[in-house]
Amino acid sequence: MILGETRRYLERPEILVFDVNETLIDIESLQPLFERVFGDRERLREWFGQVVTYSMALTLSEQYVDFFTLGRSTFTMIAAVHNVELASTDLDDIESGMRSMPAHEDVEPALRRLSNAGYRLATLTNSPSVAEGLSPLERAGIAGLFERRLSVHSFRAFKPASRIYRDTAVELGVPASSCLMIAAHMWDTMGAQSAGFGGGLITRRGNAPLHLPGVPTPDFVASDLHDLADQVLGRWDAE
Repeated sequence: MILGETRRYLERPEILVFDVNETLIDIESLQPLFERVFGDRERLREWFGQVVTYSMALTLSEQYVDFFTLGRSTFTMIAAVHNVELASTDLDDIESGMRSMPAHEDVEPALRRLSNAGYRLATLTNSPSVAEGLSPLERAGIAGLFERRLSVHSFRAFKPASRIYRDTAVELGVPASSCLMIAAHMWDTMGAQSAGFGGGLITRRGNAPLHLPGVPTPDFVASDLHDLADQVLGRWDAE
């Protein structure tokens, strides 16, 4: 559905900017690791929530470590909280898993539809863009669908700091109003919209819109990327 409460009239964007983790690649592929280590697949959600929380805390306190280092340290913290003794290989396993998550099945066909309709495609991720010679997108087999793959690593801060989105628009050579940020997390679309982007929320499992007085809701809310492509193309384009 398209939500009625928006900050402004949204014009057809030139560039669709995609978040990566959970939006394009499937973090639930890590569940077997969490089941093995913690005996509970749902510890994955606890871990990922803490990764996001501490990424924001680092940015607000003007500190920075890369996303994979943060993921390893947060994994150790969750183990301490639950009195789980980690094996020597567990930290390597969580980092390896973060680097090699597969793409969701809807991603490639939906992106090709949008690209064929004339939209430029880019990514903006909290992960470093290159990991031991291959980026997570390359490992997922979808890197070639994007003209630019940007990482917060070059900004030394994490999303949703609004300056990251403003600097991303500069990197892409367009005004912020020509960009639509598409993410599975409303904190990401909130940051983008605060910088002048449009916002598209993908409600992957465990994600939903947040309605707050005075805070813009996303311009689009979709169940997956097929739904998002239907809405975008239906609003501005005839396939």
